[in-house]
Amino acid sequence: MRKILLKRILQQISITLLWCFLLQTNAFANALHRITTNKHLTVGKRSDEVSGRVTDLADKPLVDVAVRLKGKPNTTVFSDLDGRYLINADKGDILVFSVAGFVTQEIAFTGQKQLNLKMATDNSPSDSFNVLYTKQKKATNVEAVAELRTSDLTKTISSPINGTFTGRLAGLTTYQSTGEPGNDGVSLNLRGQTPLVILDGIPQSFTSINPEQIESVTILKDALATAMMGIRGSNGVVLITTKKGSEGPQRIGFKAMYGISKPTQLPRTLDAFNYATLFNEALANDGKPLAYTQADLNAYSDGTDPIYHPNVNWQDQILRNETPYSRYNVDISGGKQAAKYFVSLDYLDQQGLFKQSSENINGTNSDYKRYVFRSNVQLDLSKYITTNLNLFGRLQTGNEPGVGTGALWNSIIQTPANAYPVFNSNGTLGASQDFQQNNVYGQSLRSGYQVGYTRDFRVDLGVKADLQKLTPGLYFKATGAINTYLDQTTIRSKPLVTFQQSTDVLGNVIYTQYGTPGQQSNNLTTNTQNRVFYLQGEFGYTKSFGKHNLNALLLASNDYRMAGADLGYNVNGVSGKAAYNYDEKYLAEIAFAYNGVKERYPSGNGYGLFPAIGLGWVMSNEDFMKDQKWINSLKLRTSFGRTGNFNANDYYSYKQFYNSGTGYNFGQNTGGTVSGIEQGTLANLNLTFEKARKFNAGLDASVFGNRLSLTADYYNNEFYDLLQVIGHNTSITGAPYGQRNMGKQRYSGVELQLTFKDKVGEFNYFVSPMFSTVKSKVLYQDEPTRQYAYQVRTGLPVGQSFGYVASGLFQSTAEINSSAKPANLAIVPGDIKYVDQNGDHVIDENDQVAIGRGKAALNFGLNLGASWKGFDFSALLQGVANNDIFLRGNSYWAFQGTRGQAYEHNLDRWTPATAATATYPRLSVGTNPNNELNSSYWLRNGDFLRLKSVEIGYNFPVSLVKKAKMSGARLFVNGTNLFTITGLKNLDPEDYFNSYPIQKMLVAGISVKF
Repeated sequence: MRKILLKRILQQISITLLWCFLLQTNAFANALHRITTNKHLTVGKRSDEVSGRVTDLADKPLVDVAVRLKGKPNTTVFSDLDGRYLINADKGDILVFSVAGFVTQEIAFTGQKQLNLKMATDNSPSDSFNVLYTKQKKATNVEAVAELRTSDLTKTISSPINGTFTGRLAGLTTYQSTGEPGNDGVSLNLRGQTPLVILDGIPQSFTSINPEQIESVTILKDALATAMMGIRGSNGVVLITTKKGSEGPQRIGFKAMYGISKPTQLPRTLDAFNYATLFNEALANDGKPLAYTQADLNAYSDGTDPIYHPNVNWQDQILRNETPYSRYNVDISGGKQAAKYFVSLDYLDQQGLFKQSSENINGTNSDYKRYVFRSNVQLDLSKYITTNLNLFGRLQTGNEPGVGTGALWNSIIQTPANAYPVFNSNGTLGASQDFQQNNVYGQSLRSGYQVGYTRDFRVDLGVKADLQKLTPGLYFKATGAINTYLDQTTIRSKPLVTFQQSTDVLGNVIYTQYGTPGQQSNNLTTNTQNRVFYLQGEFGYTKSFGKHNLNALLLASNDYRMAGADLGYNVNGVSGKAAYNYDEKYLAEIAFAYNGVKERYPSGNGYGLFPAIGLGWVMSNEDFMKDQKWINSLKLRTSFGRTGNFNANDYYSYKQFYNSGTGYNFGQNTGGTVSGIEQGTLANLNLTFEKARKFNAGLDASVFGNRLSLTADYYNNEFYDLLQVIGHNTSITGAPYGQRNMGKQRYSGVELQLTFKDKVGEFNYFVSPMFSTVKSKVLYQDEPTRQYAYQVRTGLPVGQSFGYVASGLFQSTAEINSSAKPANLAIVPGDIKYVDQNGDHVIDENDQVAIGRGKAALNFGLNLGASWKGFDFSALLQGVANNDIFLRGNSYWAFQGTRGQAYEHNLDRWTPATAATATYPRLSVGTNPNNELNSSYWLRNGDFLRLKSVEIGYNFPVSLVKKAKMSGARLFVNGTNLFTITGLKNLDPEDYFNSYPIQKMLVAGISVKF
């Protein structure tokens, strides 16, 4: 019997997959053979025909307005390019007119043959959010959530979808530290934590998706919104929901973009003359012989000896002024009530900054290409059973020079202009004693190339059964997903051979060779290979009885993951939620999860219960508010709950491991040794997951005819059982200590998002400012015993910087002799002076204190736009305040190592002549033990305001696009990262370590619809 049942189930699944595949094939066939669609539809013969034209208030025709008979299924028709429709109806029928962006209207049919309609723009927000596993009505929602739609995401040009969130959602901040094509990962921070990314209900680690495939992005911020994630809910969630097919005629959209990108900022390095001048000065300051004579300096200045006195601008030699960017997207959607589909294909090509050479068959630039395919298909197998098959595929190829993009970029900015000539007199690659095999030109164009290949593939299959025969409002849904990820690199490197040209005592030119010629090597490396197998089953129930409304969901899931060579793990358990409201006035919601991971924790420590509760009051629905006509809606809400945080990197640290140790001598013969083992990191037998208690209070309001909307939140989240290394430890065991669940931190803040929309005649406009704060505090950490109270970390912000407080530069020997200074260091005028915190007249670790402003981080954005007739405009300003950064290391300090680089800001160094205006200490070669201490001298104000994006577009008139058999066409020009206001000199406030520069982009495009 079981075998028969299993066979029937497998047959049903096979039929479902076959139907979904055929439906996708049919969709593509239709797309190829039918570019236009007849939207002038007629429903089966009825007693009367009614026709008409649907327009907006400015009498412009509206396309694809759905016209249906209320309460009668399968009666929907759609307006054509002129806004015209035709439908059959009986007297007494109610005609319902609806289209996105306009207020839905209902009109009774009384027998009239002609029925024209003007539809008003809907200024109110959409009526629901996409939340975990379901939708939530905004009117009755008590969770702390915020949402973006496709139109918002397409305004900012960014390869990872993360970059399109910047400055648009209160509570969510982004940070981009590099602009390398394909590797310009934008990190996310939600209320001080790194959120979990969920794509269509399943956790994912990638966000390289094109925005046209996305229906919405919802951030889930409080415990109630993320409780069902249980052990993975503490850090919040970024929920990405992709588009699905909808009932209606086939719609085809095509979008093409092409533009250029340039660095927002490049390092300002010194030319050869200034470099040599400052290098001599640094040597003199260190009491060492000078490296360059006056004749050398003259040759660097006048450029008369490019071989022995080169002056090479490596950025000009290697980098292009601008690079091309292009992206193309096509999507097809439509279907009938029983079968709906959405299919999308996207191609992106972004080239890097490095110049190319015709001498190479294969490119050596840092290029990136991406292909993304998505197909979401829904099929009704019967009146009560619906299936959906979602396919996602992504192919990425990245190209790099043979030495790698990072290594080449470091060479470009850290090789002095006078290090060596690009080419010697005989055409060979130049070199010098200090720079033997890192000729930048050779690294860029003659070191071979690397090709990176990344493949993602995901299949989601869901079956939903309507169980209304058992009880109305009940359903069951089963979901399965498979995701594979492969990242490989093929390295085809060539040995780099360079030569140092010199002259012997007889005046003969000689060449000293560095490196050995050889054949190109070819290696294939698998960087990582991940697999995900996900299963989920859920029961849902919706019921209204009188003024009582109930929604409930119960879910069980198992998420199996393997990452690289690590052993796999399962996150499994049950979760649920129930939302109740009385007359959409008094709101209550509870949610919970009981889940965990057994493979990473000792027995009994891997599972937990995570409950949350929320309450809300729609004050505007009270009788005493009815006379307040200016208030459209006003809702108060609050929530509290317990969540968990599981880190997959807790890799069996509850077990004790032993490592290979050093050899041991036996007897008097020290040459006789045997191998041994030594104890590894001490095991934590009580290891468990981290936890959080989270409180949220919020207000949602809409006033003045829904023209002004407001969302405000206050949160207070306490994270405990955080994994930290013991502070009070001892080395007597000879083994390092592992992490223990003992840390406690608090994050709190406020968030505010406003939107004002209005129109004056045909001029529509909106302004939407937002800001959010994050204040953190260490409630407990196991610190070592501190000698002074000012060095205690507990009670200070999380990640508080400690160092010395600088009080300027020493100006004289007399000042040095009378001041506190580090012991055993030769301090001279021009060195940094530090504050003696404990008054012992010695600068040492006891004088380190908290440095920086220590204020709550403030992130803000201003989104604004307008439209008039066919023109539209939008802009986004994004900024950060109370942001302290350190400028240090070989990307800022001069002459690191033997002959490190120097920069324009090093010209402002201290000398006796510049003592009153100097902003940089005296120069030294190599490490300066006093000046390079971690101190407030290198602390800078990293606040900035960036024009993140601006776009101007034009929609062609319907009368014109109609002639081309299109339903719409739009031209646009978009700029991203066009300018930045910051107090930092010659540095980008996000990429201040001189990594591959962030790009500013100018793109033109066209979008057409059929």
